[in-house]
Amino acid sequence: MGRAIAAVALLAATLLSVSLSAIAQIRPGEYVGPGGRATLRISPEAGSALRFQLNVVGANFHVCDLSGVIRNGEARMDDNADDKLPCIVTFKPQPGGIAVASRHPQTCSTYCGARAHFEATYVLPQPECTPSRVSQTRSRFKTTYDRKLFAEARALLAPVLDKCRSTLSDYDEGWVRNDLAITQYRAGDAAACRNTLKPWRVHAQKTDAMINDEYAPSDAEEMLRIVRATRANLRLCGAPRP
Repeated sequence: MGRAIAAVALLAATLLSVSLSAIAQIRPGEYVGPGGRATLRISPEAGSALRFQLNVVGANFHVCDLSGVIRNGEARMDDNADDKLPCIVTFKPQPGGIAVASRHPQTCSTYCGARAHFEATYVLPQPECTPSRVSQTRSRFKTTYDRKLFAEARALLAPVLDKCRSTLSDYDEGWVRNDLAITQYRAGDAAACRNTLKPWRVHAQKTDAMINDEYAPSDAEEMLRIVRATRANLRLCGAPRP
């Protein structure tokens, strides 16, 4: 009997160790989803749990919004209406990120718009490239630019494009490029302005009608705003007319 109890105790300790180890691998931080249009924030919670906040912007600006507490690598969404098939979000550590999936996907889909989903692998970017840090940098840039300190503003924003491009959404990259390009122009470097905007010339060459045909309505509206800014800045910087 003594050996049996000892064996059970050892097994329980092993399982607990494995469970705690799995939880420990889920690092708190600010993760970015595919295309830079999703953010997963994980923070410590009481005990060994973790709290998460998940925000996704899908096609046509449809969104997913979920939040809750992660225990043993998963979070049950207790506010859903289906008790028999609850939405359970799972979190599996991966090299450099976390794979987020769901049990009972149909139930979990109620947390998303028709053109959005949250199941994906989220990567942990460099500290200066988290969405929060990028937002702070862009805010500091705007203040500096408005003070007409163009060299300083350029130095603030250029690293965002150089280091964080892989985790920026297409739209954020487009705005950052335009902000940096006009700053380069104001600083007296029209060649740098043209070079910064070069990747977006292919979009600037399209007609508004072509863009409206290629994108869902809300996406087309945002794309057109960036494209029109790109066309204006290309002309300002002396590029041939798109």
